[in-house]
Amino acid sequence: MSKILVIEDNLEVRENLCEILELANYEVISASNGFDGVNQTKEHLPDLILCDVMMPELDGFGVLKILNGDAKTFDIPFIFLTAKTAHEDFRKGMGLGADDYLTKPFDDIDLLNAIEMRLKKHKRSSDSGVKSVDEVRAFFSEARAEQELSNLSKHREVRKYNAKDVIYEPGQTARWLYFVVSGQVKIFQVNELGKDLITHIHKEGDFFGYYPLIQEKSYTDYASALENAELKLIPKKDFSTLLYNQRDFAARFIKMIAQQVQETEQLLIDLAYSSVRRKVANALLLCMEQDDSQTIRISREDLASLAGTAKETLIRTLSDFRKAGLLSVSGVNINIKNPEALRNMPQ
Repeated sequence: MSKILVIEDNLEVRENLCEILELANYEVISASNGFDGVNQTKEHLPDLILCDVMMPELDGFGVLKILNGDAKTFDIPFIFLTAKTAHEDFRKGMGLGADDYLTKPFDDIDLLNAIEMRLKKHKRSSDSGVKSVDEVRAFFSEARAEQELSNLSKHREVRKYNAKDVIYEPGQTARWLYFVVSGQVKIFQVNELGKDLITHIHKEGDFFGYYPLIQEKSYTDYASALENAELKLIPKKDFSTLLYNQRDFAARFIKMIAQQVQETEQLLIDLAYSSVRRKVANALLLCMEQDDSQTIRISREDLASLAGTAKETLIRTLSDFRKAGLLSVSGVNINIKNPEALRNMPQ
């Protein structure tokens, strides 16, 4: 049963809303003012909030702004209720990250439909990430302040990179959020001996380059095209507008960052404690997952950088794997015959 918080200073309206929602089988909590609403939200963490705009002391805009500043409450779906219809109020509410805006008096069916739709969208957002170009387009079309986001997505610069072209390097000022339209991009570090270590490989549908934008710092690593690639460049200002004003967008990026941190931690553990054979096996499996094919195409230098080992050691290990019937090699192509054996490679 979904839990809904009603924040409304008018007793009659508040009781009427609570009755409607309880009849629709929602668990209902109520608050008579903005301050109480904030406290109730932090205590109960409702699945959705209905909030009046015009309230004494702390209005609905203030409530939303406070909740947006708390990691535990910023992604709770939020619907404004108001008797005012001024366009400026609508823009202000949507700009703060409200999910919807119902004008009093509203029809009971409209209210319940709006709640159901927002709960479903929030569940889809929680269950899935941005994976493909089509999903990114769908995400932008469904996001709040649709017209403004539509303008943000227009006239994006798309650049083509040939294999091995450098996209950015340490010390450069971060100006863009990158989105991979096609191809693959590697992110890597270079040690004092000039050896590369690939930390991530991004494919179609991935964002990258957001850490320095969020931190307001220059790049600390390299990005280059692993193969011919097309990238969409989203200006830093537009990315910041989405990140700090659109809660769905921020929630997805938090998930992406958390996943990337987890992958980096696992990479460091593997590099520190795994055998060479296990590191090479992990690198091959990662490439297979990225390509969604058991036949992968990657240079020996890049594969060695991904495995965190020397090229000569990599070649010897691939030869051992080939003799054991785990894979076959044809030029730069590697056909993985037994993925399960690679997954079960001893540490």
